[in-house]
Amino acid sequence: MRSPFERRLREGGLRVTRPRAAVLRAVQAHPHSDTDAVIRLARAELGSVSSQAVYDVLRALTDAGLVRRIQPAGSVARYEVRVGDNHHHVVCRDCGDVRDVDCAVGEAPCLTASDGAGFSIDEAEVVYWGRCPTCSSRPTVRNERGST
Repeated sequence: MRSPFERRLREGGLRVTRPRAAVLRAVQAHPHSDTDAVIRLARAELGSVSSQAVYDVLRALTDAGLVRRIQPAGSVARYEVRVGDNHHHVVCRDCGDVRDVDCAVGEAPCLTASDGAGFSIDEAEVVYWGRCPTCSSRPTVRNERGST
């Protein structure tokens, strides 16, 4: 009997390998993980896998549409298995925690551009910024100009 991960890999047109299944499991279990975290998780499961192999697997999974790569401004790339629904993200300015946010209203692309410049728009990428509950409970540190 095939695991759900093996099925998803095959449905995505990919050959099933231990590194691909391990990386897919890692991203599903830890959404919004960066590459270093995925490498650690894959190594914990497999015992040994090269960093390059994990980079290659993440690229293949992204190209096959099985994972989504996001990169909020000022952040490293992160990966998630929630694909195909045009959801958005909220990012903590202090600790970098990333969470999913469903579209505010309407259907994809969620927002209508005031001027689409002739493009056929099919997706809107929105990143909300703020402070997570943990960071919000701590005093804000201000710099010389009064900014956080």
